[in-house]
Amino acid sequence: MEKNMFIHRYIIYGLIGICLEIFWTGLESLLNNNYTMEAKTSVWMFFIYGLAVFFEPIHHKMKRINPMFRGLIYMILIYTVEFLTGGILKVLLGACPWNYTDWGSFYGLITLSFMPVWSALGFIFEGIHRGLDTIDMRLRV
Repeated sequence: MEKNMFIHRYIIYGLIGICLEIFWTGLESLLNNNYTMEAKTSVWMFFIYGLAVFFEPIHHKMKRINPMFRGLIYMILIYTVEFLTGGILKVLLGACPWNYTDWGSFYGLITLSFMPVWSALGFIFEGIHRGLDTIDMRLRV
């Protein structure tokens, strides 16, 4: 992938991730009877979601694999990124934008309750990747 395309896609994944997080936390507010649907995120999340660009080669290699297995792989990859980036932010800044406290939490950095969410996010980014590839092919013709 050429450098400009990599940067453009990094930005696209970062912006989409931020939008999804705003929607998710706004929906969570609504479920907690906050009808203004206040949402919360951090600018750091843009940079973390942008890392989804590194999943593109994995999408290519796994496109013919069973969706259940792909969902499992995406979940593991996203947990790994979440744990590593959260740990780095904790070391560098003393905190990270999220802090899980539920029953399946590990060091506040990841939580088992997000297993289906991270699998779904993997498929969302896979679809975005397919769409970006389609756009790129049409622009090159």
